[in-house]
Amino acid sequence: MGILNVTPDSFSGDGRPVEAAILRGRALIAAGADMLDIGGESTRPGMTPVTVAEEIARVVPVIQALAPLIPISIDTRNAATMAAALAAGARVVNDVTALRHDPAALEVAAQSGWPVIIMHMPGTDPRHMQAQTAYTDVVAEVRDFLLTRAKTLRHAGICDICLDPGIGFGKTLPQNLALLRALPALVAQGLPVLLGASRKSFISGISPAPVEQRLPGSLAAALAGADAGVAWLRVHDVAETRQALAVWAAIHGAGETA
Repeated sequence: MGILNVTPDSFSGDGRPVEAAILRGRALIAAGADMLDIGGESTRPGMTPVTVAEEIARVVPVIQALAPLIPISIDTRNAATMAAALAAGARVVNDVTALRHDPAALEVAAQSGWPVIIMHMPGTDPRHMQAQTAYTDVVAEVRDFLLTRAKTLRHAGICDICLDPGIGFGKTLPQNLALLRALPALVAQGLPVLLGASRKSFISGISPAPVEQRLPGSLAAALAGADAGVAWLRVHDVAETRQALAVWAAIHGAGETA
């Protein structure tokens, strides 16, 4: 899943206006993305919320241009944006608040019939998430939150659900590492898992580097996710991740016959 931020304040510095985002989306497709995750509001700590109207104005033209070429996921907390994006051609809803921020989000997602990605984040406001890291057992609490929320979605009629442990969202470095180590156990719960670790700040906590120099750490996390059996990797650097996965698969004999 290639990340496409139509924002001026993306944490990774890759936010783009509409026309540049369309060009970037085409480049990600050429690099081997299987899906694009398009967002019009930053979810970094300290982010500045945008109006729903502005968010829709950012993402809809990009979705309309790229949806004929590749499946699109809409990355939003807002039900009206979900509805507009789905009408424009998006086919997956990706909500960092697990459909909790907007009371109408659950109904919009359920009526769409499309898959939903739910992520763990303490609270529903990214501006304050890093002040909410007091877990007793981060692995158990994240797992239980996701499974409980998935049950709620199923009761609402949403059957195709993907879990995201929310690396970097309201977690400390040790907590992020604990969740990465526990990926096999989360995968074992039986629902597809998405890992979004690309360029996250925990990498710099291990090996200091500015955001634009975190590709090696991002690849290491991606391969850990592959080892764990995650269904999706959400990444900025599609071609590089593709190459790393190809080598990993060859080492493990993927596609070979005995």
